[in-house]
Amino acid sequence: MAKAPNKPEAPAGDAPPKKGGKMLMIIIIVVLVLLIVVAGAIGALILLKKGGGENGDHAEAPAAVAPPSAVDLSRPPVFAALDAFTVNLRREEGDHYLQAIIALRVTDQKTADALKGFMPEIRHRINLLLSSKLPSEVQTIEGREALALEILDQVNSALGFPPPAPGQRMTVATPVQSVLFNSFIIQ
Repeated sequence: MAKAPNKPEAPAGDAPPKKGGKMLMIIIIVVLVLLIVVAGAIGALILLKKGGGENGDHAEAPAAVAPPSAVDLSRPPVFAALDAFTVNLRREEGDHYLQAIIALRVTDQKTADALKGFMPEIRHRINLLLSSKLPSEVQTIEGREALALEILDQVNSALGFPPPAPGQRMTVATPVQSVLFNSFIIQ
């Protein structure tokens, strides 16, 4: 049996490739990919924070202010229509009449149904309020908006919810949310 010839030894400078070299290459590629992802995220964060403006202050203001009320399209609003009101307005010069058709926006259908039990008191309060107004007080848009808020306070008060303190109107939850005039005629 013959022995296989010995392999010649490699010179000291030509070492065989190590198996750890592949692993080192994979680690370097993973680190480079992570650096690219982090750099992209930081760039996107800077662009979003600026919000297209010169400095970052502009992006914080809209984020801090929430919309006053978001519309939930899955739940349509519920309205309770009231019968028409016809009242004599306070005398300014001559006789003036007001005819108004009012709808109340309520929280849900259950509240709209419950309003029927309070309707005599609600109509009484609205009649007194409308008849206490001068024609000049309700001819402007601002006057009508103020009247709608007064009616809102009266209706919620009839339901057992006291009027909110000044400045807290938007934060207090009440069963009747707003008053809408479908028709408003002064003659």
